[in-house]
Amino acid sequence: QVQLVESGGGLVQPGGSLRLSCAVSGSGVDWYAVGWFRQAPGKEREGVSCFSMGTDLTYYADSVKGRFTISRDYAEKILYLQMNNLQPEDTAVYYCATIGYSALCHETWYLDSSAGYWGQGTQVTVSS
Repeated sequence: QVQLVESGGGLVQPGGSLRLSCAVSGSGVDWYAVGWFRQAPGKEREGVSCFSMGTDLTYYADSVKGRFTISRDYAEKILYLQMNNLQPEDTAVYYCATIGYSALCHETWYLDSSAGYWGQGTQVTVSS
């Protein structure tokens, strides 16, 4: 049984930082590309970042480039999202997910339909 469990969300002031974690378990997904999506109130879910296993190539949505960093601890099977300089528009439920069925992030990684297995989500609220 595949499980993705996020943690690390919370309330932060504008300009602050948070680090999200996603523990990945289950057979057959250890070498799938993994990533983060988010869904703000009243908006569709969108891709935030993708991590290609083995090559460590990373991809980001334009809205978070330079502020967010995705990384993976291979030994602990944990995916991270370091979020710096958070802004109110970053407020959303953040989900981790496996992406596609290979180790590499494909060109449409950011589409909701690209994800396979999902975590339950963690709320990030940026407000003063």
